[in-house]
Amino acid sequence: MGKLSSKLRRDPMTTTRHRINAGRVAVQQQVDFFRRQFGCVASDWKADDTRVTFADFAISEKLFAELRGSFPHDDFCSEESSPEDELLSLEAEFCWVLDPIDGTNNYYFGLPMCAISLALLRKGEPIYGFVYDLARDTLVEGGPDFGLMDGSAKAKVKTAELDPHSIIGLHFPLNANEVAPLGDWMQTYRVRSFGSSTLAITYAALGKIDGCLDSRVKVWDIAAAYALVKGGGGDFHWFDEPAFPMQDFKVDQPKLRFAAGSLSFVTEAKKLNFDA
Repeated sequence: MGKLSSKLRRDPMTTTRHRINAGRVAVQQQVDFFRRQFGCVASDWKADDTRVTFADFAISEKLFAELRGSFPHDDFCSEESSPEDELLSLEAEFCWVLDPIDGTNNYYFGLPMCAISLALLRKGEPIYGFVYDLARDTLVEGGPDFGLMDGSAKAKVKTAELDPHSIIGLHFPLNANEVAPLGDWMQTYRVRSFGSSTLAITYAALGKIDGCLDSRVKVWDIAAAYALVKGGGGDFHWFDEPAFPMQDFKVDQPKLRFAAGSLSFVTEAKKLNFDA
């Protein structure tokens, strides 16, 4: 029995599933607090001109405390957990990347398009993601080797070709180099801006929209949803250097530019001519 137990502990899939189960519980434990603070929590502005609330820090601390108890040797990266000038080298096999509240502006104003986003990475690649969608009171989870679950229902990206009825997600404001290339898109497709990059990618993964494009995100905004897109059979395109495999972590990092969603959407997005 001892040899069998030791073998199970060393098996990568067993250790991964152990973490997936723990990650699900850790996110679910924060949902009540997340909902109680919604629309009534004080906020401040950070140096990068993004809003932050007490709930961001509290969720980050409590969720990671739960996971560290079981996985003390993993790496832990949160938008709110590291000073801006600190570079964390990722040396563990597994890493957790958290955005305690994505869509903080919405959360502060009582607009329900906001989420808790937690990603599990192995050797720098997102292998599983959890997104608690407050607007639908639903936990979305999955990864490239696990499929995609929208609550208790299986889901996947859209398979249809883009047409004038297609819905795409954009994050505003756009800079001058992006407005012209996107002009035809904004005149052709149904455009949505959710105020949450995490939810935009998640909805693309679930097939609720065809895809989304963003140029204003950091790795914690998208790590979990990246795994969801892959789990739903979708594609992810980087307009610059890819964020994964992630080898280090720093809060003050360059913004990422990507397109994610159905294969048809990403194929068309690759044709866009964006200057750096």
